[in-house]
Amino acid sequence: MTTTIAIVGAGLGGLALARVLHVHGMESVVYEREPSRDARGQGGMLDIHSGQQALREAGLLDRFHEIARGEGQDMRLLEPDGTLLFQEDTPDDAPLARPEVDRADLRRLLLDSLPEHTVRWGQAFTSAGDGLLHLADGTSAPYGLLVGADGANSRVRALLTDARPHHIGQNVVEMGIPDIDRTHPDLAAMVGRGNYWVLGHGMSLAAQRNGDGRVRIGLSFYRTPEDWFATSGIPFDDPAAARARLTELLSGWDPRFTALVAACDDEVVPRSLTTLPTGLTWPPAPDVTLLGDAAHLMPPVGEGANMALLDGALLALALAAHPDDFPAAVREYEDEMFERTGAAARMSAKMQELLMSPDAARRLLAFFRPG
Repeated sequence: MTTTIAIVGAGLGGLALARVLHVHGMESVVYEREPSRDARGQGGMLDIHSGQQALREAGLLDRFHEIARGEGQDMRLLEPDGTLLFQEDTPDDAPLARPEVDRADLRRLLLDSLPEHTVRWGQAFTSAGDGLLHLADGTSAPYGLLVGADGANSRVRALLTDARPHHIGQNVVEMGIPDIDRTHPDLAAMVGRGNYWVLGHGMSLAAQRNGDGRVRIGLSFYRTPEDWFATSGIPFDDPAAARARLTELLSGWDPRFTALVAACDDEVVPRSLTTLPTGLTWPPAPDVTLLGDAAHLMPPVGEGANMALLDGALLALALAAHPDDFPAAVREYEDEMFERTGAAARMSAKMQELLMSPDAARRLLAFFRPG
């Protein structure tokens, strides 16, 4: 039987798995449908906390600290009328407990740590069985263990469970202001160095400074149906008109917040958020497992990337401990992963409920200032 470890998906979790396996002298093959590492943008900043354990196992923690932004830990929380509820500015010498890092930079760090040709670009997974995975180009490849690291819409997941992501009642419009320090210094000073949240009226505005000088903005609309964008009147094919409509939807908000929307460029992207059932498990299979969003897609409140990194590292450690017994390694990994990520998913669901509550800003203030 082949002992090839085949990883579907070159996201953070799949790459962490490949890297920690490599550190322990075990090679793998990563199949990624995107044609190259730079085929698309990788999103905004990530708050990496528990995931630092995975980077330590990968031998990359020092290099991670070189690219992480400690000032990204700064936080400002406001209400729609402009009331500042909470501000925390991180001292320059503060420990990097929850630093922000650009997702693209972190992915690049992992990719650069792997041997050449570990990742096979432009190789889209279609199906698998009897020790063979099948690719969209008509070719097949053998595997001893197949790991689905292929995200929210995982195709590998169907080999283990019928569970599918469901809409959580939140729709987000993603936008951004490029080079904000030069183009809008007043708004740059208002947002600060890290995270800027405005919560209330069933909506939120989250502004987050990226490492490239762009401020990424997400407008969330809570308790809205999955097809809400179709009825919202937001013309996404006309960015200027879309910004105007979004400004209308923020009627009554402080003009400083609508100024952020007006300053955005023409990248206006709608996203409907979904999750997998909290605490999802499946019967063990000897030659297939999942990690990251493929296994436990949860609300985007800061845990997903950390759990994916840990999944990859801990699965690799289990495989290194049982190099001749993949089924035992998978059982060991899944037992730990189900417990750890189930707890994270429950916490994330509670945070999501908080954000969707009518008094979200005040409840979040109590979260930051308990007692």
